[in-house]
Amino acid sequence: MNPTERFSALTGAYVAARPSYPLAAVDAIIAGLGDPASLIVADLGAGTGISSRLIASRGPTVLAIEPNANMREAAAPDARVRWIDGTAEATTLDDASVDVVVAFQAWHWVDHAAAVAEARRIIKPGGRMAAVYNERDESDPFTASYGAIVRRFAVEATEEERAAALAAFMEIDPAKTQRFTFRNGQLLDRAGVHQRADSSSYLPHAGEAATAMHIAIDDLVDQYRADRYDMRLLTIVVRVDV
Repeated sequence: MNPTERFSALTGAYVAARPSYPLAAVDAIIAGLGDPASLIVADLGAGTGISSRLIASRGPTVLAIEPNANMREAAAPDARVRWIDGTAEATTLDDASVDVVVAFQAWHWVDHAAAVAEARRIIKPGGRMAAVYNERDESDPFTASYGAIVRRFAVEATEEERAAALAAFMEIDPAKTQRFTFRNGQLLDRAGVHQRADSSSYLPHAGEAATAMHIAIDDLVDQYRADRYDMRLLTIVVRVDV
């Protein structure tokens, strides 16, 4: 499936149940680049704007690059976020026009070489590129059990592709690369745990497999019997100075 189209039918679940990121992750991305209010950040694969609004809350102007019209239309407005119909490989931005290029939960969907070349084209001298991922912290029993369900029902190797994409990102320029890890989490009710699965494009969304997956999720939340379920996450930031 074309990566630019794969979330078209998942927008509702995405808005309802995708986790955010720690503000410390944004601070790590823009640290040392000057007054945050003076910065321009290109957010690649911005989705419904979870990351874009978070970046904007720290002061920068954000150019949210998102090729999927459904995702752009579902985004809540923010005065410091400007939406652009573009891709990581073809942002439509001018040469040397941004201070930071970042992809949150999206680098594995892009053509690595083309996206790196495009990032280098649009970043100002002394700027930075970064990749950010939320990954499950399976040292937590509930989160580990949810992860087991994901691996059982996954229809694509997206989790492995994320790891490979992050490893490739770290090889862009190892001498100018730093990696940070921050604790993160997401409190979900029963419906939210189901919606979290429904927001993942590599899990089944119809048919017997989807039914079986949601039965397994019900069994999991019944086992823990809570009003809210704490999905533990680790937020990984890799930044490269260019």
